[in-house]
Amino acid sequence: MLVAGSLLLSACRKEPEGVTVRFWAMGREAEVVTELIREFEAENPGIHVDVQNIPWTAAHEKLLTAFAADGLPDVFQLGNTWIPEFAELDTLTPLAPFVAQSKVVDPADYFQGIWDTNVIHDQLVGIPWYVDTRLLYYRKDLLDKAGFDHPPRTWDEWNTMMAAIKTMQGPDRYAILMPINEFEQQLSFALQQPDPLLRDHDTRGNFRSPGFRRTLAFYENMFAQGWAPRMSETQISNVWDEFFRGFNVFYLSGPWNIREFKKLQPKELEGQWGTAALPGPEGPGAGIAGGTSLVISRNSQQKEASWKLIEFLSRPAIQERFHSIIGDLPPRRSTWEFASLANDPLAQPFRDQLERVRPTPKVLEWERIVQEMRIVTEQVVRGGLDQDVAVNRLDERVDKVLAKRRWMHEQRTQAEGAEVTP
Repeated sequence: MLVAGSLLLSACRKEPEGVTVRFWAMGREAEVVTELIREFEAENPGIHVDVQNIPWTAAHEKLLTAFAADGLPDVFQLGNTWIPEFAELDTLTPLAPFVAQSKVVDPADYFQGIWDTNVIHDQLVGIPWYVDTRLLYYRKDLLDKAGFDHPPRTWDEWNTMMAAIKTMQGPDRYAILMPINEFEQQLSFALQQPDPLLRDHDTRGNFRSPGFRRTLAFYENMFAQGWAPRMSETQISNVWDEFFRGFNVFYLSGPWNIREFKKLQPKELEGQWGTAALPGPEGPGAGIAGGTSLVISRNSQQKEASWKLIEFLSRPAIQERFHSIIGDLPPRRSTWEFASLANDPLAQPFRDQLERVRPTPKVLEWERIVQEMRIVTEQVVRGGLDQDVAVNRLDERVDKVLAKRRWMHEQRTQAEGAEVTP
């Protein structure tokens, strides 16, 4: 009877079949990565990946709700500007020990500005998954018609070109389209300056600095001269149609539009448009270090399996396939050596731009701050707000946003001072 009972108990007890890694990804990326996950699971039969597709519009709120309920997944996708917030909440696993032992993830192979977005308080908390930045789309034929055989490389050269193009275009067409309800253009120009956007240990705005004043003057002048229309995105019927109609010669946008422009281009304009790195004050300029990264929840019980998944998605060959399916740009230089990227003249300027991208200030309040910047710069362009008044107003608003951070920094400083006082 004892033997029979033992055999019955053994039959009822199932051996564990492996582990499940919960992975939250956003939007189209979640749809595409599911195809790649099948290959990962085939390589790792003891690991099952449960992918949940989170809409981008609900992602931030859903992640914060999951944090509050102690329900974050093992691995999740984070926009680069969200990383400081979740790091401050102490939700992310430090990844330096994993990287130190990895034969796949090589920090030196990543574009430095993108890698740096994942380093918070000197601690690596994420691995770049794909990258995003803004640069120039331009009409080659119209630029040539205006008398120029190459895209601009400096602000002065760009100003000269825009003035000539506007003269050629007439009153109802423009040199450049920069919807004033977007912030990426102003931010890109500001990142090209030596002055940081925040000061005093990121506790106060620094928009009164010479660098941002120069940025604002350059940006506002495009509208004052009539080179750019004072229009928001909702006032433009279709940016692709307008570009090919000749409404504007230059357009600042990201890598996703390569496919859109190719798909929508008239046959007669094939090869008559291109992309170019952003001009800077004195030469090729910096840009936004956008995109998303992969992180592991600090409370995950499947950290080793989660890291295996991140390593798999970080392989250059997998990144190249990801790019070929969705068009997202890879964060590793070695991936750009694949023919699909190396031989693409429209993608290569992005590769050049990625060498000069810079992260935005690593504060959890950044998204509120950049919206304040957008509102005030729009008041300058649309409402004629004086630039000196604008930068003072912007600093005042940003200082209010950072009030709690400033108080916490002051408390920390006082506590450290008390510790060293005999």
